[in-house]
Amino acid sequence: MKKCVLTIVGILFLVLPGGAWGEDFRQWLEDFYPQVANEGISRATWETAFDGIDQPDARVLDKARFQPEFTVEIWEYLDSRVTPLSIERGLRMERYYAQILAAVENRFRVEAKVLLAIWSMESAYGAIFDKPERLHYVPQALATLAYADPKRKNFAEKQLVAVLQILQAGDVGRQHLIGSWAGAMGHTQFIPTSYLAYAVDMDGNGRRDIWNSVPDALATAANLLHSNGWQSGKTWGYEVILPAGGERWLDETRILADWQKADFFRTGGRTFPRPDDRAVLKLPAGKEGPAFLVLRNFFVLKRYNNADAYALAVGLLSDRLAGSKGLVQPWPRPPGTLNGEEKFLLQELLKKKGYYSGEIDGLFGEASSAAIRIFQEEIGMPADGKPSLEMLDTLRQ
Repeated sequence: MKKCVLTIVGILFLVLPGGAWGEDFRQWLEDFYPQVANEGISRATWETAFDGIDQPDARVLDKARFQPEFTVEIWEYLDSRVTPLSIERGLRMERYYAQILAAVENRFRVEAKVLLAIWSMESAYGAIFDKPERLHYVPQALATLAYADPKRKNFAEKQLVAVLQILQAGDVGRQHLIGSWAGAMGHTQFIPTSYLAYAVDMDGNGRRDIWNSVPDALATAANLLHSNGWQSGKTWGYEVILPAGGERWLDETRILADWQKADFFRTGGRTFPRPDDRAVLKLPAGKEGPAFLVLRNFFVLKRYNNADAYALAVGLLSDRLAGSKGLVQPWPRPPGTLNGEEKFLLQELLKKKGYYSGEIDGLFGEASSAAIRIFQEEIGMPADGKPSLEMLDTLRQ
């Protein structure tokens, strides 16, 4: 029933921008103010936050129904996050911010490669701020969820109070309160309550500014991991070779020495450096895909985003930034589909041959799809705009 209500509300926002819905939203804001006043939020702060805001943000409800960590295949999720571009940019950022990363790592005992991977995942090393069409005004986004999404109402109300406390404290002005549909903000995308709990003034200017200060943002991410039990000097997990029938131990916990006795071995013939560490077996794509033994740090990463896919992406990207060559076992992709590196190559070839003029990022949005359709029409393939191994082979020729 809740899902139906949410869908109807989303449709009405699209059909009826303004009018009765706008009036209801404004009334909801007025009715909610006494609750935030009880939390010490002044009327002046409230009016600053909502000056000129008299409509819900309809885009928020659309995005709330689609969360890629839970709705796309694991290899598609990783293809768009652990990429040649994210690795190249990460290594460049590591060089540029070497002193800051060293200071943060020394203070919080969280490895710089992990912080870079989180920064990449959360805001593409800050590049998201160059795409304002993807961002939302956070007080409006949270008010929209509290007003129209029964499933997220309690969460949104709590976060709305917290973001008003941030505004009132003066760490950042209204114009910088932009972020995701769910209220995550800044370079390292903190929801307001997490900001209040973990934000750090690393650059020493008297403000905890994760929007404009890279030192503050990285230190805040490190503080969250450190406060939740990050084990310095230890990995998040290992890719392992799954023995015959090994899938029956999915999600079971054992020490690594016992996993090895059960014929679970690291790829490349490497040994486990700390055989007494406890690890859990994860098979994100079932027994046909890569297998992982994940350790405590994997679950600490999930305190940032409670999805196995997210923690795996951060772990794999941090490994690539540290020099790893990537996974040994391939993902069980459908026949004829491309892997992540092949997606980059397809875009490069389309650009080289004059079909595509956008960024080489391995992401197939409208511009890439249009280029593919043109090429497909020219060579007599069905013009569906979708990348394929057949198309890549043709371009290579």
